[in-house]
Amino acid sequence: MTVSATSTAAPNPFADLGAMRLSQDFAEMCGAKRLLTTVPVGKPGKQDFVMIHPDPEYRIPAAIIELKEDRETYFVTPKMAAALPGEFQPAVLYTCMNRQGVLRIWPVKLPGPDGKINPWHNSAAEAAEMATKKWVRVTANMALGAYDIFEAVGELPPPEWPSLPFSEILKIAFKDHLVDGPNHPLIQRLRGIA
Repeated sequence: MTVSATSTAAPNPFADLGAMRLSQDFAEMCGAKRLLTTVPVGKPGKQDFVMIHPDPEYRIPAAIIELKEDRETYFVTPKMAAALPGEFQPAVLYTCMNRQGVLRIWPVKLPGPDGKINPWHNSAAEAAEMATKKWVRVTANMALGAYDIFEAVGELPPPEWPSLPFSEILKIAFKDHLVDGPNHPLIQRLRGIA
């Protein structure tokens, strides 16, 4: 069947793409509120510019155990740390956020009981301190034996921090990774029981 010149074609609904484009705040348009259900724990990615929450109440010195092969970090209570000499590392747990708005807990290791300063840990601590005031990026420099710290050159706005208290952020970050008793699966694993 051929269409005659006198018939009119249906209008193209995609002719004005600007009118069809979904706004970036589509969740707010629907009345939806983003819930924080996951907070990764670990060093930011080497391409991530991050800022540390400037309030000292959003960081804590803590005992941690890192299982590098499993890419997991456990928060160890002081009572359990005392029962696990040599198994944990002291670290400051910083609240940080990248440019994409992903909240993270960044463990920056402290000197051990011998007081020896590790250049990797020291440069990470310097980066974390700088990140309380400006956007920084941290990349490993194997030849240097420490992290290179890069400051963002643009005038970037500060992150929009969630209104959650630090205790809630930690609860989300370590929901399955809090070592608070001798029957914890990690303790069983370290003792060769399970």
